[in-house]
Amino acid sequence: MLQGKVVVAQGGGPTAVINQSLAGVVIEARKYPEVERVYGAYHGVKGIINEDFMDLTQETTHNLEAVARTPSSALGSTRDKPDRAYCHQIFEVLRAHEISTFFYIGGNDSSDTLRIVAEEAHAADYPLKCIHIPKTVDNDLVVNDHCPGFPSAARFVASAFAGINADNFALPGVYLGVVMGRHAGFLTAAAALGRKYPDDGPHLIYMPEREFDVEQFLSDVKTTYDRHGRCVIAVSEGIHDGDGLPIVAKLAKQVEHDAHGNVQLSGTGALADLLCDQIREKLQIKRVRADTLGYMQRSFLGCVSDVDQREAREVGEKAVQYARWRDTSGSVIIQRTGFYSVEYHLVDLEEIAGKTRHMPDNFVNEAGTNVTDNYLLYLRPLLGSGLPDAFRLRNYPVDKILSRG
Repeated sequence: MLQGKVVVAQGGGPTAVINQSLAGVVIEARKYPEVERVYGAYHGVKGIINEDFMDLTQETTHNLEAVARTPSSALGSTRDKPDRAYCHQIFEVLRAHEISTFFYIGGNDSSDTLRIVAEEAHAADYPLKCIHIPKTVDNDLVVNDHCPGFPSAARFVASAFAGINADNFALPGVYLGVVMGRHAGFLTAAAALGRKYPDDGPHLIYMPEREFDVEQFLSDVKTTYDRHGRCVIAVSEGIHDGDGLPIVAKLAKQVEHDAHGNVQLSGTGALADLLCDQIREKLQIKRVRADTLGYMQRSFLGCVSDVDQREAREVGEKAVQYARWRDTSGSVIIQRTGFYSVEYHLVDLEEIAGKTRHMPDNFVNEAGTNVTDNYLLYLRPLLGSGLPDAFRLRNYPVDKILSRG
């Protein structure tokens, strides 16, 4: 039974709808008189370690609703990746504050943290429920059909590439956009939803699910450029060679690493610059431009999927309901039914924790340079209503008089 004090925290990268899940937890939990307090941990598990809590029981529903519509993590987040000793400290703080339920909104690492904390509580015979609420723009949580945060980021990517393609159509050349996704290409693949006309870009899409060969890449670009007189490319930050080495590490003389020792992929712009240098040097194409979409993908205000908002709220609400009616820890998952509807279930944390989902083979074409119709059908319902569209002038040519050929 849900009772006493509960705490909610947010972990990992922010999204456009993670605060919907936060509001879902707080508002739903406050409905039950047995719940004494709803705490928020400021900056995720780091906030728990530091006992940096705020009392969300006192927050107004009006302001919670306003925060729910605001991108990024209202409670603050963390990139801490707790080991067993760290998780033991989390448990000790929760026990000291007599917390009965720990709701953690996050991705793979967050679910694994909950798994270990739940084990610590079980070993100490302390009645603590740990409920994982899914969130990630990478869409790489196993078991789930998709993850809250991904649809809105995908909507941004699709809209961005529709605009990029229009720009490239007006001033032809080669354009390369680098999209988030270390291990999974779902978000990069969303660029395909920006197409309208047969010759629209992105003409080439590269995802981590396929090995990336620089020479084949250059051949693909040349073929596309010769055919269309231009080429728009979407590239996942996590593309790698046959040995699993990130391409940015292969091409760069010096690479950055993050706090966990991984090659820094997001936000540096290095991969885009390195691939553009290859195109200029090897193909002798003069007009080559690139962008790294970076953090804009995660929390862009005004480009949010209404489907994503609704589901992010509901996974928060369902987490509280499962905590109330089920005497177990677990992870809330989203399953698709029919052409497009969803239902929610609670599964064991072990089914989610520390695992990474990749794009199915039938979502990627044989050459590894594009997506299939299966992916387009999968993604389109998630992007919500009112997706921006791009149009062209119809060409009604006028006969030439002083033709110079």
